[in-house]
Amino acid sequence: MVGRPAIVELKPTPLPDVELVARMFRTLGDATRLRIMELLIDEGELHQMEIVRRLGASQARVSEHLACLTWCGFVAARTEGRKTLYRVADKRVRSLISSAHRFLASNEAAIASCRRIDP
Repeated sequence: MVGRPAIVELKPTPLPDVELVARMFRTLGDATRLRIMELLIDEGELHQMEIVRRLGASQARVSEHLACLTWCGFVAARTEGRKTLYRVADKRVRSLISSAHRFLASNEAAIASCRRIDP
């Protein structure tokens, strides 16, 4: 059966620090993942279906993004009965996203008009 590739490699290839930092930014570079992070920063902890409801995204899409965020260390999950609750795993993420918003405040036009980044 042909399916989608696994989210992680069982034996990851060692990468230089600059590539790892780029990957970290790419993790937050997806608008849905960033919206999930901002929801969790604002709310503290949410059930997956609450995230789905608030984003207006499909459960499958949110699940995929939560798996990425969890694997990469941005989000932590805990089970409560049959529910899985998600929260920000590291308080430094709040500072990282806040810094990005401060940077954007003085660079919004340039970033919005850049055609070297995804359209």
